[in-house]
Amino acid sequence: MEKYFADELRYDGGMKFERCGRSGVLLPKVSLGFWHNFGGVDDYDRCRRIARYAFDHGVVHFDLANNYGPPYGSAEETMGRMMDDDFRPYRDELFISSKAGYDMWAGPYGNWGSRKYLIASLDQSLKRMHLDYVDLFYSHRYDPNTPLEETLQALVDIVRSGKALYVGISRWPLEATKFAYDYLKQRDVPLLIYQGRLNLLDRAPQEEGILDFCADNGVGFISFSPLAQGLLTDRYLNGIPQESRMAKGKFLKESMLTDDLLQQIRTYNEQAQQRGETLAEMALAWILAQRGVTSVLVGASSTEQLQKNLKCINATPFKD
Repeated sequence: MEKYFADELRYDGGMKFERCGRSGVLLPKVSLGFWHNFGGVDDYDRCRRIARYAFDHGVVHFDLANNYGPPYGSAEETMGRMMDDDFRPYRDELFISSKAGYDMWAGPYGNWGSRKYLIASLDQSLKRMHLDYVDLFYSHRYDPNTPLEETLQALVDIVRSGKALYVGISRWPLEATKFAYDYLKQRDVPLLIYQGRLNLLDRAPQEEGILDFCADNGVGFISFSPLAQGLLTDRYLNGIPQESRMAKGKFLKESMLTDDLLQQIRTYNEQAQQRGETLAEMALAWILAQRGVTSVLVGASSTEQLQKNLKCINATPFKD
């Protein structure tokens, strides 16, 4: 593939940026997630096309985790190859995140929230991505057994070591989030952002008070799985396509698509049509319209899919 030169108009094409809480960080309204489609089982040239298209359209935030793939670690290896092939000259324009918290390697130190695991995992991630530091490092999940002070002090020390510029947490309960906010603030390593699952079918961060807490305290919020693994697209309106994630039993089970859920999705689709939008556009725009939301993380299996999702930035405002 030819040498990559980023589009000179990449910041003039309509991407909008939102301040992340009370920080100097501006995130694109739409960020690119590497959870699916960037693993060792995926076509590398297609990965490059998607990432190039994203960056050429102002999507400067790439979100990874140690166990993204499959196999584990391979999405970060893909990122490392792309750094060498395409993005090294643009490193300072990119905002790259990774995480540790879920199962990664065998034994007692390859999972959860110990200092041992978090620091070792980040060292591995940096090697895989061919980076000296990440812009953002997350505790990927709440660990009910490791003292919160240990997990949080590891995040503080990671920032002080220069291996990450900012820290975040993902899917922590509200009370633990409040503790994390206070602990980190007292050590001058503020909690930059919270990553949670928020979409039209799952509003837990709103119902649990997490979005309000973030908005009130200057913490950013980024939504993952904004399209509910594809349920909030036109893919399942008329049944289960053969090549879909649900047909493959990959993260989505056929039993999830109940008659009630299908009717709910069809109702949302009718509302989207009335707005002159696709269901996916409306679903993404709805998240961005919620108080406290900084960005949405979209996956993409093609540049065409990403192009469609980016339309949500200019969607019709919601009346309620």
